[in-house]
Amino acid sequence: MTKKDLPVKVIQYGEGNFLRAFVDWMIDILNEKGEFNGSVAIVQPLENGLINLLNEQNCDYHHVRQGLENGEKVDDIRKITCISKAINPFEDTQSYFALATEPEAELIFSNTTEAGIAFDDNDKPARGALANTYPGKLTQLLKARFDHFHGDHDKGLAIIPCELIEQNGTKLKECVSQYVKLWGLGADFQNWVDHACSFANTLVDRIVPGYPKDEIETLLERIGEPDKLVVKSETFHLFVIQAEDKVKDLFPADKFGLNVKFVNDITPYRTQKVRILNGAHTSMVPIGLLYGLETVSETIEDQETGKLIHELIYDEIVPTIQIPNEDPKEFADAVITRFQNPFIRHELMSISLNSISKFKVRVLPTFKDYIASKGELPKRMTFSLACLLKLYTSDKFNLKDDQSNLDFFESIKVLNSKNLVEKALSNVDFWDEDLTAIDGLTEQVIGHFDSISSSAMKEAIYNI
Repeated sequence: MTKKDLPVKVIQYGEGNFLRAFVDWMIDILNEKGEFNGSVAIVQPLENGLINLLNEQNCDYHHVRQGLENGEKVDDIRKITCISKAINPFEDTQSYFALATEPEAELIFSNTTEAGIAFDDNDKPARGALANTYPGKLTQLLKARFDHFHGDHDKGLAIIPCELIEQNGTKLKECVSQYVKLWGLGADFQNWVDHACSFANTLVDRIVPGYPKDEIETLLERIGEPDKLVVKSETFHLFVIQAEDKVKDLFPADKFGLNVKFVNDITPYRTQKVRILNGAHTSMVPIGLLYGLETVSETIEDQETGKLIHELIYDEIVPTIQIPNEDPKEFADAVITRFQNPFIRHELMSISLNSISKFKVRVLPTFKDYIASKGELPKRMTFSLACLLKLYTSDKFNLKDDQSNLDFFESIKVLNSKNLVEKALSNVDFWDEDLTAIDGLTEQVIGHFDSISSSAMKEAIYNI
């Protein structure tokens, strides 16, 4: 069965690299296994996008999957053929609203950037015109579907946003309800949104570097046909969905080895990702850079820094995480493998952006939970904090952060180490609290700060 014969089951807002290497890749696999038997209609959420390129290629493209699995290199290419329509609603509003009449449509996916889920009370489109925001456009589509099918509750849609914000489905539904009220669309329609439609909260995780321009000629030789939309990703993927039970039947992607989890509470999974993956990234950046390394893989493979990061993850982060019936060590194992991916060059300097705020969000909660649980300081995270202060007061690195943060460190780097550390740890604007109040922390950070220099990092790590 070709995709032209498959009914549109998915309406997707977003044609960018992530959704094409994540959701569409999964749907393509499900179609191959005979478990979905539906196609995707893509809507371009912004005026500038890739819809024209997609249509030029019959909506087909190739996905390159590269990484490590079970210690072995994986480097495979899959032609994705599940997309049947690609619509630019700014140029073809009629075709956009026609999607509302697709009889077998069941699911909506979206990735419109973190800023995409927003309500604008000035968004009041004229009759037949397109709303400005994504939630506004979605509300219009839902209203058109409600009208076309005369409020039939069997024609509601399951909406699964993939934007990287907490409670993304809850916030999207709130925006839709605000537009229902702003535009006066009526209680019957609001009731249909509330009871016929569902909004999932999700957590998505996959590194998608995108179009592999540096190796495209070699890849096109392997592919054997032109493709301007080749997308590359790592092998790892995780899709956690907190949704009504029926969504699992509509999107059976937890089968066939796909790492998709339908859960009752997404919170511990988000905590796990932020603390282990993001927290380890943030912790290793100052350590690796001061050690003289450039990438994540170099940092994890180095004998000294690699051992330190392993211990930080398994001995200090993992014990603070609890997920019913699951072992966070398994996620930690996957994270280490991802850090070792030989196909992706993940620069420490690129991760260093806004490291102060990242440390507060990604590391500090783990830090405090560890103290509460163990009654002592996590010595490796404490060392990372000292390295962070050293990094920000060094003239060697061109860090990017809020100018006020950079100005602060510029003003204190002339101080002796004791006063410098005290000033930095007591900066409530950084941490939302005075860290010098944590028993013993200031003294330990001062000790590490004094021992750290580019020529003595190996000895400093050894003495932790």
